[in-house]
Amino acid sequence: MELSFIANIEKSIVNYWERPALSDYKQAPVTFSEVGRRIARLHILYERCGIEQGDHIALCSRNCASWAIAYFSILTYGAVAVPLLHEFKPQNVEHLVNHSDAKLLIVGDVVWEGIEPENLPDVHAVIQMQDFKLVYCKDDTYRQAYENLDALFKEKYPEGFSVKDVSYRREDPEDLALINYTSGTTSMSKGVMIPYRALTGNTNFASRVITNLNQYSNSISMLPMAHMYGMAFELLFEFFSGTHIHFLTRVPSPKIVAEAFAEIKPDIIISVPLIIEKIYKTKLKPVLNKRLVKNILRTPYLDKMLLKRIQKELHVSFGEKFYEVIIGGAAINQEVEAFLHKVGFRYTIGYGMTECAPIICYSDWKETKLYSCGKPVKELELKIDSSDPENVAGEILVRGQNVMLGYYKNERATEEALRDGWLHTGDLAVMDKDGYVFIKGRIKNMILSSNGQNIYPEEIEDKLNSMELVNESLVMEKEGKIIALVNLDQEKIDTDKLDKNGFEEVLEQIRTETNKELPAYEQISKLYIQPEEFERTPKRSIKRYMYSH
Repeated sequence: MELSFIANIEKSIVNYWERPALSDYKQAPVTFSEVGRRIARLHILYERCGIEQGDHIALCSRNCASWAIAYFSILTYGAVAVPLLHEFKPQNVEHLVNHSDAKLLIVGDVVWEGIEPENLPDVHAVIQMQDFKLVYCKDDTYRQAYENLDALFKEKYPEGFSVKDVSYRREDPEDLALINYTSGTTSMSKGVMIPYRALTGNTNFASRVITNLNQYSNSISMLPMAHMYGMAFELLFEFFSGTHIHFLTRVPSPKIVAEAFAEIKPDIIISVPLIIEKIYKTKLKPVLNKRLVKNILRTPYLDKMLLKRIQKELHVSFGEKFYEVIIGGAAINQEVEAFLHKVGFRYTIGYGMTECAPIICYSDWKETKLYSCGKPVKELELKIDSSDPENVAGEILVRGQNVMLGYYKNERATEEALRDGWLHTGDLAVMDKDGYVFIKGRIKNMILSSNGQNIYPEEIEDKLNSMELVNESLVMEKEGKIIALVNLDQEKIDTDKLDKNGFEEVLEQIRTETNKELPAYEQISKLYIQPEEFERTPKRSIKRYMYSH
């Protein structure tokens, strides 16, 4: 790919002019030429409204074709995009729009219903994402520009918009491209300032390691594009490859995802662990627990035949055509990964963070190691801050092309994260002699036992979550002891027949079974029921800070 990020947007629109670019699921596709035409209309609107290069424009909506078009229009115009997760509560959206100094808000209809315009004092106008209608305006300049947009477009392109009209500015690699607010597992959101060089680093990486995508390929966008993982690897890379992107536009339930995989047959699949884990727990584990299946898996030759059959069925359920499933955004359950590895499923685990837009580590599915998140990508230099990185976990430090500029209007957090030329990730890991990285957990979550042992809650949670009756769990320290909140699988427990004592027996059984798999210093002393699902970030990580008191 070319060095210029914006040049790649231009090149894709020109080269794939008649090809389908974007589709809302089950809707007619928007071609690359139509993407270019709609970008041109928005550029006229921005110019007439007095939006200048460097001004901030916020986006907040579910994934859809219009989201991608609005995003590309902002960057190619020279403004700074501020993507906000549509799952944020309305008050949070208002706060972040104000914090980001956005002059214009492009918003989904559902999000807009909860917004109070008077709480956005610096926003001149609000445009609805689905059809780019002006739904709020306190500046007559914006209203006039919007009402005259058709005439202005015809005036600028009297012979119609054509391929020769696609010509965009070129960015400086250090220019600020977007402010991306983190979803926050340990604290409130911070505005990560992503430069163009980081976007280019991520798309160059993807084009280097995934070579099977082209203008005849299909992909599915399931992850929120306001999160860097979804934006980089379900939108930008595919758009630059000429791939037809299908946006689910709704909550990716197992049923909808299965239907989309079967219909679209994507060439690449980007996923978070929760989707894979649900398929394993609801579809595969009940079958694997049957006595006959267990006996077959203990029988030579028959076990290989069964595992091959399971592999085939798994690949079919994901559309079969995909090169690999890339799993990231959070740690995957080790029991699930071990099974995927055993059956030869085409998966790999990646590692990244918003501050690197997002990629840090990756390995192809044919080369990855069990329980590893791959090797550092060549756009970055990585080291483990440990006296013995192979055996003693230390913080992951990175520097290079993908690293952020800092946090918007938060010098203290910037100085804490960027020290001595290195980004301090806050993640603990070891790295083997071959360069593969193995994540242990977050520094902020680590517990120091009374005998000086480091305890990683994430590893204990992994064991708990493998228990049949446990949906999810959260491990923490209380008065020097390890305790855990557990959300139980209500479908597998006859709650009508259980009194308080009965629940205590269930919890004690789970605790005892889990402790059998843990060393003495990690033993759980008490389990407590978490009646509702844990509050999660849009990438499906538990918001730990909400349960720490």
